[in-house]
Amino acid sequence: MPKLSKRLALVLSCLALGACAHSPVSDPSDPLEPVNRVMFSFNEKLDHYVAKPAAQGYNAALPEEFRTGLHNFFTNLTYPTVIVNDALQGKLKQSGLDTTRFLMNTVIGLGGFLDPATMVGLERNDEDFGQTLGVWGVGQGWYLMLPLLGPSTNRDLVGRVGSAVTNPLTYTTSEISIPTEGVSIVDTRAQLLGSEGILDQQLDRYIFVRSAYLQHRQSLVYDGNPPREKLDFGDDDDTAPTPPSK
Repeated sequence: MPKLSKRLALVLSCLALGACAHSPVSDPSDPLEPVNRVMFSFNEKLDHYVAKPAAQGYNAALPEEFRTGLHNFFTNLTYPTVIVNDALQGKLKQSGLDTTRFLMNTVIGLGGFLDPATMVGLERNDEDFGQTLGVWGVGQGWYLMLPLLGPSTNRDLVGRVGSAVTNPLTYTTSEISIPTEGVSIVDTRAQLLGSEGILDQQLDRYIFVRSAYLQHRQSLVYDGNPPREKLDFGDDDDTAPTPPSK
């Protein structure tokens, strides 16, 4: 990444963190909703005309076994990020197990195309810098709908910068990283082809996506056990509970 791009990313990160605050999933901070809705509509059109057809063609052109191998490979690429964030969250045992999983799948699993680690009981984990910031007590901030990238928050936007540091593709040439990232995006979209019916049933697709995203991210921060949000009976104390140390 050029020095100028790194400096710009740092500035954006500082601005994003400055807007972070705690807000319940049931009442998210979304002051940019008019702009977000425009971006949501843009992303849906892009998905309809580009991403979805590419995902359908991907499924039609490649055998299921090969698609599974590619998905395993892309998942394995994220594991340096998982391992680092395990440690940053104090999950030292999990960090060790995830390191073992990464090495086993990389070496024995032919670069990650195979998944022998799961076969021996090393379960797959999902940790990133956005979750780590949440564990450290940083609020999610505003809800954001990013062009091309989809839903996010101030906290997760900053987390994307951190995750780029531990992404192996960051340190490869553009001839390698761009096609790999492109196929990874198509693979991710292909994984979602079977779940579109739920979205089609919603009266307000934007609200549904926003709620689903925020609930999912909150669940990840609390390892699937988010605290029951405090009911509002006129209590002025709206401080969100701090995630337990892990």
